[in-house]
Amino acid sequence: MKKYISWNVNGIRACCQKGFEESFRSLDADAFCIQESKMQEGQLKLDLPGYHQYWNYAKRKGYSGTAIFTREEPRSVVYGMGIEQHDQEGRMITLDMGDHFLITVYVPNSQEELKRLDYRMEWENDFRNYVSGLRKEKPVVICGDMNVAHKEIDIKNPSGNHHNPGFTDEERGKMTELLGAGFIDTFRLKYPELKDAYSWWSYRFKARERNAGWRIDYFLVSEELKDKVLDAKIHTDIFGSDHCPVELTLA
Repeated sequence: MKKYISWNVNGIRACCQKGFEESFRSLDADAFCIQESKMQEGQLKLDLPGYHQYWNYAKRKGYSGTAIFTREEPRSVVYGMGIEQHDQEGRMITLDMGDHFLITVYVPNSQEELKRLDYRMEWENDFRNYVSGLRKEKPVVICGDMNVAHKEIDIKNPSGNHHNPGFTDEERGKMTELLGAGFIDTFRLKYPELKDAYSWWSYRFKARERNAGWRIDYFLVSEELKDKVLDAKIHTDIFGSDHCPVELTLA
C-alpha cells in the first residue's frame, strides 16, 4: 500500500512557522508533494529523516516552485516538461517510481482579468500531451494544485464565480479534456456526490470559517490504476496554508 500526500503550502518557509513539520510527521506519507514553495535553493533546510528530497525552484524569487519528499528513491527525476517557456517557474517534478510515475504540478493561475488565460490554455495542452506520453510507458499519478474547480459541486458559489479565474468554461473544459485522455479524479471516484468538500479558501471574508471554498487540489490517476485506488481524503483539519493537504491511498 502507498500513501501519498499533496499540499499547496503557499510558501514553505511561512508554513514551517505554522506547524508544517508536525503535520508532515502526523500524515506519515510514503511520498509528500508540495506546490508553491516560494523559495530558492539554500533558503531553507528541511530536516526530514528517511526521505529523499527533490526541489524545482522558479527562476523568479519568492514565486511558484514544487518539491517531492519520498521514502523510496526513484529510478529517475525530471524537472519540468521539457518545454523551455513552461519550465521557468518550477511547476513540475516527475519521479519514476518503478511501476508508475508520480508527478507534482502547480498549474498556472489565469490571474486577474484572465490576463494569463491564453498562456494557461497552451500550458494545459502541453501538459496533457506530456502526461499522455508518459502513460504509454506506465501508469501515472498526478497530484497538485490544478487551479480549477471542475464541476459546480467543487465550489461553494458556482454562479457568482462563473467567469472568475479557476472557474471559467475554458479552464473547466481543459480538466474535462485531461480526464478524457484517460485520467480519473480519485476524490470523485470515491465520493461522487459529496458536497462542501473543498481544499482552498480565500483568506478574505472568513471563508474557511464559513467553508466557502473551492476544490482545486487533486490526485488524478491513469485509468489502469482505477482498481488500486483505496481512498482519497481532504484534510480540512490541517492548517498552515490557505490550502489543506489532500491524500491518495493506493493498493
